[in-house]
Parts: sequence; structure tokens; C-alpha cells
Amino acid sequence: QVQLVESGGGLVQAGGSLRLSCAASGRPFSRYTMAWFRQAPGKEREFVVCISWIGTSTYYADSVKGRFTISRDNAKNTLYLQMNSLKPEDTAVYYCAAGGGWGPPTSRYDYWGQGTQVTVSS
Repeated sequence: QVQLVESGGGLVQAGGSLRLSCAASGRPFSRYTMAWFRQAPGKEREFVVCISWIGTSTYYADSVKGRFTISRDNAKNTLYLQMNSLKPEDTAVYYCAAGGGWGPPTSRYDYWGQGTQVTVSS
């Protein structure tokens, strides 16, 4: 089992920045591909980005490419998401996830956090 706890969400104006964190505990964090997903009200959960276990490979959704940056610190068992140039359409609950696969499908991730709310005002 891996337990994931997100933090860092909040209310920000359009064009602003936020940094999300996801603290992991349980099984070795470094074994897993880590990802961020988001879910807006009335919409399906949407892939944002993932990062390989060693942190050398990343895969971004087109909607966030160039604005968001994922990183991980395996020594601290922590995943990060730096979000810049935020837009109102980025408003959602953001979830971190851990799994053995790669890419967008939610089925490739076995462990999920409880989510943190990000609200971007126009």
C-alpha cells in the first residue's frame, strides 16, 4: 500500500502560480510512476502529467504543457506540481496517483490521494 496526501491547493487569480505537493508513505515511493490528475465539477477525471520513477521522463497533457512542471524528490518521498500562468479552466480538484504504468489512463494507477482544490478566478 502507498498512502498519498496532497497539499498546496487554494484560490489564485488568473495568471498566478501555485505549487502542489504530494507526500507519500508506505511502499517505496521510488518504485512508482507518479502522476497528477484533475477533476472539475461535472467532468471526468483528466490526466495532467506523469513522471518516471527516476524523474528523467515526463509526459504532459497538451492543455498544461509549458505552464506546469512536475518533479519528484525520492529522498523526501514527495511529488510536486509547479503551476504557472494559471487559467480559470485549470480550476479543479487535483489528485496525485502512483502506479506501475505510464501515461493518461486512470487504470494504470493503483494508489490515489484525496485531492486538493485549486480555484483560479478570472
